[in-house]
Amino acid sequence: MAEESAGKNFEKLIEIMARLRGPDGCPWDKEQDFNTLKPMLVEEVYEVLEAIELEDFDGVSEELGDLLLHIAFQAQLGKEAGLFDINTVIKKICDKLIRRHPHVFGDEASGTADEVLKNWEVT
Repeated sequence: MAEESAGKNFEKLIEIMARLRGPDGCPWDKEQDFNTLKPMLVEEVYEVLEAIELEDFDGVSEELGDLLLHIAFQAQLGKEAGLFDINTVIKKICDKLIRRHPHVFGDEASGTADEVLKNWEVT
């Protein structure tokens, strides 16, 4: 089985979410907002943690997919409200990872894991 690219699959997820929220989409999905999704978002995090605890890595991949769906859903809501979109979400985490890892992306010395953690907390 040929493996599809993550980028292509991610774009497909974003397109599916937009369609679900679109005029001919799903009535349930179209009724949701940031607040109605909060309990389900938290539940998905717990399901990821449970699968990790059980070392059920097939389950981990499935539950991470459910969590990714919530990220795509929230980003779609943000886009519809003119607040942000998935590209903003991705750019912000990329910028944060680079900023918080100057020992990898800058010219600081690597140091210890504890020093890295301290840098993460202050930037």
